[in-house]
Amino acid sequence: MTKKWFRKAVMAKLPYTLGGWKKNLPTTLRRRKALSSRPKNWTLKRRYLSAGRALIALSNVTRDKQTKKIARIDANYFFKKLK
Repeated sequence: MTKKWFRKAVMAKLPYTLGGWKKNLPTTLRRRKALSSRPKNWTLKRRYLSAGRALIALSNVTRDKQTKKIARIDANYFFKKLK
């Protein structure tokens, strides 16, 4: 049930993926992949916001505790960069 909700919410708006983000990658590479998955013609501020929201959505629906923790940390990083 949760998976269907997540897919519907994510597929409603572009972009659909996080560009190969995986919890076992080094921190800088994870964040670079998430940010580079956003369209290049967007402003940097909009790309930070979009990547952060996608990571929050991932952390909200995953059952893996490590993925939840790491996705939330990366999302907070992008939100702090907005300030």
